[in-house]
Amino acid sequence: MSALSGTGYAVIGLLSVRSWSTYELAQQVQRSLGWFWPRTERKIYDEARRLVERGYASSANEMVGRRRRTMYSITPAGRTALAEWLGADSAPMKLESEALVRVFFADGGSLDDLLATLEGMRAEAEEKLTVLWGMAEALDEPAYEFSRRLQINALGLRFQLDHHRMVAEWATWAYEQAAGWNSTIDLGGWDWRNALRS
Repeated sequence: MSALSGTGYAVIGLLSVRSWSTYELAQQVQRSLGWFWPRTERKIYDEARRLVERGYASSANEMVGRRRRTMYSITPAGRTALAEWLGADSAPMKLESEALVRVFFADGGSLDDLLATLEGMRAEAEEKLTVLWGMAEALDEPAYEFSRRLQINALGLRFQLDHHRMVAEWATWAYEQAAGWNSTIDLGGWDWRNALRS
């Protein structure tokens, strides 16, 4: 069988934890993987169906009240595919940020625009830290659904906490640096070499 996409492996990874309905899969991706693997609900729905077509997952319809839902479960072939993928090299990490693109081209705009972008980055990172700390506190709840995976969840959560803390700290530093400029092209004696070393 041909290799899955990264999203296919992400979905099959979730199925290795437990069975999910299509809706539950999409929600769980947003709650957990969405922090570092953002995908649309449609993409998750499509991947779940592809996993069934390839024999990596099975699906079964069930009634919940008067509504029908499709439940997905991992198959032995899916567990094998996941294990093989986990043993292979990962693709290089990518970072995508419209705000950083704006910073990169800030010399084409005003200093106020640059400062607003940096302040927005700081505020967004602080908001995400608040959400993440809320998630961390939920790990202590006796009814936490994934208590057998606390060690794995803690690794991922720590990465996200460190990442957003770094973004908040960098955005604060960059704001303080740029606030002393006369404009995005008149730096008023600001020394970029010293800034990199500080």
